[in-house]
Amino acid sequence: MARSGRRILAICIDWGLCYLIAAAFFHSNSTAVLGIFAVEQMVLVGTLGYSVGHRIMGIQVQRLDGGPAGLLAGVGRAVLLCLVIPAVITDADHRGLHDRAMKTILVRR
Repeated sequence: MARSGRRILAICIDWGLCYLIAAAFFHSNSTAVLGIFAVEQMVLVGTLGYSVGHRIMGIQVQRLDGGPAGLLAGVGRAVLLCLVIPAVITDADHRGLHDRAMKTILVRR
């Protein structure tokens, strides 16, 4: 399972990239940064199982049975992740509420 350090670095990488895109096209509008981040999470996690930050940090989102996360889980995780609180409340397995709700887990590849 992916530990907190990798998770935090991955989200910082993703947020930074989204900020750069928003700075280039939307004058660093904070709502645009959040929207770009949400779309990145939905599309990349939903289709590939990882975001850019996840890929760089060597972690991947999977269903509990080991299968790919899928688009529905990608969308659900992204919405909950953008609310912040579900992501910072974790259980003993380091799974945030957003992962528990979508029955996913973040693992090292």
